[in-house]
Amino acid sequence: MPPTAADITAAVERCQPLIRRTPVVDTAAGDLGMGVGAAIKLESLQYAGSFKARGSLNNALASDIPASGLIAASGGNHGIAVARTARVLGVPAEIFVPSVSAKAKVQRIRAQGATVHVTGALYDDAQAACDARAAESGALNIHPYDSTHTVAGQATLGVELGEQVPDVDTVVVAVGGGGLIAGIRLALPRVRIVAVETPTCNALHAALAAGDRVSVSPAGVAADALGAKQIGALPWAVLAGRVESVLVTDAEALSARQALWDELQLAVEPAAAVALAAIRSGAYMPVSGERVAVVVCGGNVDPSDLVAD
Repeated sequence: MPPTAADITAAVERCQPLIRRTPVVDTAAGDLGMGVGAAIKLESLQYAGSFKARGSLNNALASDIPASGLIAASGGNHGIAVARTARVLGVPAEIFVPSVSAKAKVQRIRAQGATVHVTGALYDDAQAACDARAAESGALNIHPYDSTHTVAGQATLGVELGEQVPDVDTVVVAVGGGGLIAGIRLALPRVRIVAVETPTCNALHAALAAGDRVSVSPAGVAADALGAKQIGALPWAVLAGRVESVLVTDAEALSARQALWDELQLAVEPAAAVALAAIRSGAYMPVSGERVAVVVCGGNVDPSDLVAD
């Protein structure tokens, strides 16, 4: 069931002491290769390196944690966040990741003290293995997007953004399984929400085109973060008919990522740059006077392939 306004308020109260209020950088037309100015929400600077810290923390704080601790499946960012939550709360964690996960992300999960299992080719394979292990161990299984507490936790970003940019008209945000965009949609009900994906990581775009959830085959530069085979059932209940959807290419995402490094010295993963890529490429064209916010959602990346101009 989608979280209520009361659920989101409770999530803010629970999580606020243990999450970072990430900054917003205002840009002008011409900055970052955009034709318009925008407010850039730097959620890549969140604890654990992404917005996932919010949802995992809210799940844990809203639940009774068994002695076996926390367990999760992840392409990387959710796993780092759950591992960090477990460390902060002093409980054990097991994280299942697919082989597509970036080495830098797997290393960061281990650095938080969690036990890591690499299994299967894609996220859904890791989730199946995680679910089987959770049934055996009794650990609290924290889903990365298809959970009321997860979506309520991600909604805290929307609440925060609404306070930081009170005149915002449109929020542009990347989509994987849909937890973040569903949370923002609920937190900012009167704001236009633009979903951004790539042609090979397009679970929401495909669902909107078909009128129902469908399976896709994730691939490409954003697959470790946006690689859900289907949009989550709970996010879909929130998003169907209530968001706009655009696509950007892998090359456009990588170019936007490089721009964030060149101009802001911000190292982010390709998936975190797709929202910016939508503005840079014209996939989404704001109208004159439109106040746009762009969410840069994750920074768990090996920056060795970024070069200065």
